[in-house]
Amino acid sequence: MTDAAGREPEPPASAGAVAAVAAARRIVADAVAALGAAGARQETLAVLVPERRVLGIPRVARMTPTGRVWRLGVLLLDDAGGAWDTGRVVRAERAARKSITAESVADQRALRAAAVKGGIPEGETVAFDASPIDFDALARDGASGPLIVRDGEVLVRWNPTSPDALAPLARYLAERVELLAHPPERA
Repeated sequence: MTDAAGREPEPPASAGAVAAVAAARRIVADAVAALGAAGARQETLAVLVPERRVLGIPRVARMTPTGRVWRLGVLLLDDAGGAWDTGRVVRAERAARKSITAESVADQRALRAAAVKGGIPEGETVAFDASPIDFDALARDGASGPLIVRDGEVLVRWNPTSPDALAPLARYLAERVELLAHPPERA
């Protein structure tokens, strides 16, 4: 398996990959502890339940909250030290009757309304369609979500459209944690 740049990730389950992933788990745990201690702003992690019929009665789409996360660019971190790819993000907003010609705008508004229908407070930022990062798969396969193992180090692909947009996990999280825990004035 090669990454987008055509280079091979760390060989499966090599000692270097296992050690790198163990270090990555510690880095994530340290980031979670720092964010918790700073009282950094969290967002809602949710699952989108699509529109469906129950006993013939139509049910509108809704988002079911599953937890709270810190959004750090392409990664979400939860209180338990779990990591997720970011998935999609919307702000919960009540449905508004507006004449919309663009289908993408209508879809975005429907997603915002689905968040409110699921009981998420209006104005709350919601991440959904997020996939958990499997650290065991990362050690075994050399990749999971936006994380890859290369040369005994876990790297973050911070731009999914650019194969060379890689940063060491420790540096990436340190910068993102600092920005979220201590946002610049007026941010």
